[in-house]
Amino acid sequence: MKFTNIVLIDDDEEDHQIFLAALEHISTTVHYHLFTDGRKALQDLRLGNINPEVIFLDLNMPLMSGQEFLSQIKKEKELSQIPIIIFTTSADNSIRELTLKMGAHDFLTKPSDFKDLISLLQTLIQ
Repeated sequence: MKFTNIVLIDDDEEDHQIFLAALEHISTTVHYHLFTDGRKALQDLRLGNINPEVIFLDLNMPLMSGQEFLSQIKKEKELSQIPIIIFTTSADNSIRELTLKMGAHDFLTKPSDFKDLISLLQTLIQ
């Protein structure tokens, strides 16, 4: 599946900039929304302010962790079908298995190299 309407939820502004730069390198037609707080993203999703085809979700965030966000969105009938891709620095297999059992669509470890990020996103975007 190729996604063109994306949400990234990650509390790290630098990660937003890198992700956005990679998206813009791949396509100028991708629509995206960036959130630093899972609570705000969940609120906008519930209100219908955004309607993404996929959500990239960091796990390690204050206020609402990625696992908490995943748990909440999977309880929402109207939102539970949005694919959630865990996008984190963690490579812990037990966390990977847990989030997949919780309903995550995929689990990707953030690449440390920009070119690797572009390659990874190209497989998912347009």
